[in-house]
Amino acid sequence: MEREQFSTRLGFLLIAAGCAIGLGNVWRFPYITGQYGGAIFVIIYLLFLFLVGIPLLTMELSVGRASRKSLGKSFETLTPHSNWSKNKYWMIAGNYILMSFYSLVTGWVLYYTINVWSGSFGTNLDQAKAGAIFGELLSDPSSMFICALCVIVGSFAVCALGLRKGVERITKPMMLLLFAILIFLALRSFTLPGFSEGISYYLMPNFDNLQNQGILNAISAAMGQAFFTLGLGVGSIQIFGSYMNKKYSIGYEAVTITLLDTTVALLAGFIIFPACFSYGVETTQGPGLIFVTLVSVFSNMEYGNIWGGIFFLFMLFAAISTLIAVFENIIAISIEVFNISRIKSVIYNCIAIILLGLPCLLGYNVLQDIHPLGGESTILDTYDFILSKNILPFGALCYILYIVSKRGWGFKSYMQEVNTGNGVKVPGFVIHYYRIILPVIIFALFLQGYVELFS
Repeated sequence: MEREQFSTRLGFLLIAAGCAIGLGNVWRFPYITGQYGGAIFVIIYLLFLFLVGIPLLTMELSVGRASRKSLGKSFETLTPHSNWSKNKYWMIAGNYILMSFYSLVTGWVLYYTINVWSGSFGTNLDQAKAGAIFGELLSDPSSMFICALCVIVGSFAVCALGLRKGVERITKPMMLLLFAILIFLALRSFTLPGFSEGISYYLMPNFDNLQNQGILNAISAAMGQAFFTLGLGVGSIQIFGSYMNKKYSIGYEAVTITLLDTTVALLAGFIIFPACFSYGVETTQGPGLIFVTLVSVFSNMEYGNIWGGIFFLFMLFAAISTLIAVFENIIAISIEVFNISRIKSVIYNCIAIILLGLPCLLGYNVLQDIHPLGGESTILDTYDFILSKNILPFGALCYILYIVSKRGWGFKSYMQEVNTGNGVKVPGFVIHYYRIILPVIIFALFLQGYVELFS
């Protein structure tokens, strides 16, 4: 049976970008940009995106397009009778860990989209009141479960229809609407009184902030963001390589996907910081930026329920696009490994994700006294640590070694696949960079994760 392919190149680009574009683009990138020196940090980030993100992206897409398989069977197809396929099991587990907590957070976004749009949170909230509202949600397992269930079942239902009739047909217009909303809200920021002050904090070079935080910390943050923003290391991008045609080179497509991802991250700051400075609200790190700070901002804004509702709708589209993309990867893996139908794969995996997400959900209420990583850490924090600080770096390292090792797929095979088609070509001399420097960078990211944990 011939493998299904995208009906249009735009569909592939938007869906692959949708896999990479997520909540981290909206809350983490703007915050760390302002924190680590504005334009200086952006330059460092773009450098690492070019040096780390794009090469790894080409590797996953190349393995996918050459094998025409998901992570479930790609290693066996390209290198039969080798031990490389044994690595797939812990990489596959990474997809389930990611979705078990990401679907919960997407449920939070759905909850806020409905309540902000309807105005049920009220007006003139300070950050303490907005924080109390978020706390009430976390202490209510039934509301969180219903919201998570809605986004999980809805996203799996899209995947059940197939690549073209479901994933592409739904995700393509949703991503186009996401970009339209993002641009609209960014333009709206020009009318806010704190626009110039907010953008100055966000993007003007700030050597004082850089010096206060430390140049090494800024480099580490930029390197980590460049790596994690594309979600590489667990085959979630590879699956879309398996649906690609060979008209355009993979280097060309990788650059385009990265530009789309970076555009969302940059524009998010144009929305967030002018609003915060206009209404005298301090920016905070993490989910608090979305669910506390911005809720307070919108509640004090004229027609805030409308502007806030539009913003959270944008957030919801960004989150659901990632759910659909990674669910498609999980479904394709199950179909290939267990030789079952798409519908059965959807049902089994839907149940699995719901059950795996329950500990994260209950970790904020029933199981709130359990702190696996010590301190005030939650079960969700533990899931995130296992994935982002362990599975993703080692998954990326696995792809690198698979490409450069003579016992793996090999650099020659990679070069032939990555440069097939029109557009940007990967030069042959990068083999030395791939073999020596790139693994060192990835291993440094792994070590940094444990340094942060113990410090």
